[in-house]
Amino acid sequence: MNALIHPSAIIEEGAVLGRDVKIGPFCHVGPHVRLGDRVELKSHVVVAGHTEVGSDTTIFSFAVIGEIPQDLKFKGEETRLVIGQRNRIREHVTMNTGTAGGGGITRIGDDGLFMAGCHIAHDAIVGDRVIIVNNSAIAGHCIIEDDVLVGGLCGVHQFVRIGRGAIIGALSMVANDVIPHGLVQGPRGELDGLNLVGLKRRGVARSDITALRAAFQMLAQGEGTFQDRARRLGEEADSAYVRQIVEFVTGGSDRSFLTPR
Repeated sequence: MNALIHPSAIIEEGAVLGRDVKIGPFCHVGPHVRLGDRVELKSHVVVAGHTEVGSDTTIFSFAVIGEIPQDLKFKGEETRLVIGQRNRIREHVTMNTGTAGGGGITRIGDDGLFMAGCHIAHDAIVGDRVIIVNNSAIAGHCIIEDDVLVGGLCGVHQFVRIGRGAIIGALSMVANDVIPHGLVQGPRGELDGLNLVGLKRRGVARSDITALRAAFQMLAQGEGTFQDRARRLGEEADSAYVRQIVEFVTGGSDRSFLTPR
């Protein structure tokens, strides 16, 4: 398969390698690992467990991918880590397999950037085009939707959902759900507005941005509970982006929500 494997690398029997894989010095690939086409492991990478790595993904030095969960309830059951295509996983990143109690799988989407030292815990579901900045930690059972950016040195509490297009400022602790396209800032993360920069960069129409601004004002200042306001918003929402917020808030959750301050 034209794989380029350094002589010092250990590829255990049973591992499946795609076409044109590159494996650098002192890497260790376990017996239940599947590497897609053109995956590259730089030096000293460990890929363990029942782990699948999608094509064109690059994993940098000293990353440990697919090791067992950091969960005292884990008893050695067979669980998985599935990583999508075209991800960049930088130095010292850790990603764990799932647990039986959490569905048995940790899943990473496509086209993500996981910067040095960040951690993805067991049973987390991470969408496409997600950026996790240096030394941030995503706890177990979290759901990170598409196009989310989590700033450096952040912590995301277990079972938290972060809606698509949201941005979390650096040094924030996020303990509650974040609405789609929200902006979170502060040491104890607070919902401080909308990710307007991200919306503009993605080419969202001005009419949708105006609708999102009006929706945010209604969520911040309307009568009733946060969910009551979201339901009323859904009755008159014309924008698909506003409907994303409504569906997110009125859907199931294991946490409460960050609300506009």
